[in-house]
Amino acid sequence: MASWLARCCGRTPPRTDGNDGGDDHDDLLLWSNSLLPHYVGEFSAAIVQANVLVEDQLQVETFRCGTFVGVYDGHGGDDCSTYVAQRLFKNFLRIAKENPNGTVGNAIRDAFMATDNEFLRLVETSREENPLIAAAGSCGLVGVIWEGKVYVANAGDSRAVLGRLVRNNQIVAQQLSEDHNPNNASVREALISSHSDDPNIVVQKNGVWRVKGIIQLTRALGDGYLKRAEFALPAEHTRFQLPAPLQRPALTAEPSMQEHTIQPEDRFLIFASDGLWDCLSNQQAVDIVFASPRAGIARRLIRTAMQVIENRCGLRYELIKMVAPGERRACHDDISVVVVYIEHEMTGSGRGHSASAASVSVRGFGNPEGPSEFTVLDEVER
Repeated sequence: MASWLARCCGRTPPRTDGNDGGDDHDDLLLWSNSLLPHYVGEFSAAIVQANVLVEDQLQVETFRCGTFVGVYDGHGGDDCSTYVAQRLFKNFLRIAKENPNGTVGNAIRDAFMATDNEFLRLVETSREENPLIAAAGSCGLVGVIWEGKVYVANAGDSRAVLGRLVRNNQIVAQQLSEDHNPNNASVREALISSHSDDPNIVVQKNGVWRVKGIIQLTRALGDGYLKRAEFALPAEHTRFQLPAPLQRPALTAEPSMQEHTIQPEDRFLIFASDGLWDCLSNQQAVDIVFASPRAGIARRLIRTAMQVIENRCGLRYELIKMVAPGERRACHDDISVVVVYIEHEMTGSGRGHSASAASVSVRGFGNPEGPSEFTVLDEVER
């Protein structure tokens, strides 16, 4: 990897002095939003692109009744993650409005399944002209903050982490999501148990466990070829060929769910795609957020991850950011980060910031910031 990039950009020794190498604002593949108000605090968001088309999508929707955060880490192109970013939140609102006596958690779960079903219908109608849409998928990580609780839904290997302040002014990381990666023994064993009739449900290649020998996820939206036999790709797409015809879905879009009641010691939440967690541990990330100014904190987390990447690939960031999208993927993945601060004097009020301050929709990378449609949770039970 390093030698290939060196031919593209010229080789420099990796940095070891801890200096961040100067300003990153000339990196055209890095977008960030410094700091905005949300329902019960402030938030910061950032994305850095590595793929030819940015496959990570993020969104923050906030209004007087709550805050919605979505991180969608695409694979096999951007078709699925872009679709999820357009539809999952809208489906959540629709389901919540149609079922006013339902729960927030059930509305999120149902929104995942509805969005997946919609995308698979799109695959069905468009795969003749675009066969590879059947291989497009996306991890989905959603957090909803409402009336003193955080609801987290996850399908994939993105992650939500809570920063909690404990005695002696120490910040501690608490993970609020489950990683659905077959390299985790418990995840792999659960998949094998639920597919006991399929000896190829997980296959180890070069020390890495993959579902059907292809993908390192057990849950995701999209990935139609791993959910329906009729979506099998033509033989020329060798990367996506299954060892045997699909008898039943190998993946599910149903998210794992966690519900957390906000405690006095809770300070902030980090929602991020696996590109961040490949570089930083949960504790490293919360340490950085706790010790840093709020403004631009999501960008700072990405920049810290890039320092790790510098040492891995043997190139300084000044040269990495000169590499074209797609080629840059040889050094790192797309990375999306949202940091959400919690102001405790607002969590019990039921209203948070004023509507004019908190009504905002942020999607990143050329999507205009505007007012949010997030208005219906007033009608939904906890």
